[in-house]
Amino acid sequence: MGAQWKTKGKAEAAAAKGRIFTKLAKEIMVAARNGADPGMNPRLRLAVEQAKKASMPKDTLERAIKKGAGLMDEGVSYEKLTYEGFAPHRVPVIVECLTDNANRTATNIRILFRKGQLGNSGSVSWDFDYLGMIEATPAAADADPELAAIEAGAQDLEPSE
Repeated sequence: MGAQWKTKGKAEAAAAKGRIFTKLAKEIMVAARNGADPGMNPRLRLAVEQAKKASMPKDTLERAIKKGAGLMDEGVSYEKLTYEGFAPHRVPVIVECLTDNANRTATNIRILFRKGQLGNSGSVSWDFDYLGMIEATPAAADADPELAAIEAGAQDLEPSE
């Protein structure tokens, strides 16, 4: 078990990091359409914070902001799409996605939902309330996040790793 195994692990880690950076760059590009200044654009500010947490290189971050704001002449433009439908046993599902090709994405979503289960806009969303999501780090190591969430009126808590 020599150096070849170390190299394989490095390549897998680099590929995983690349996938994360690609997703973050798409989110930054979509958010930057509403303005390239993170101080004036809260969605962009959140996307930049997530990218910094993932250790995205600064030049990659700046390039994604410029592409999204239209300051670079690149033909790729991402849009956010929402699809609604029903999973097996009539379970309502809302799919939110970013895509550079809406036609290809629609075809793929139709295949995933199978024939007749993809609904029209509003066919499922009436059954959901968009409440939002808050990500927080406890101030003290011994703090109980469940208790704090209950006191704040949260309906659900998903602890992160």
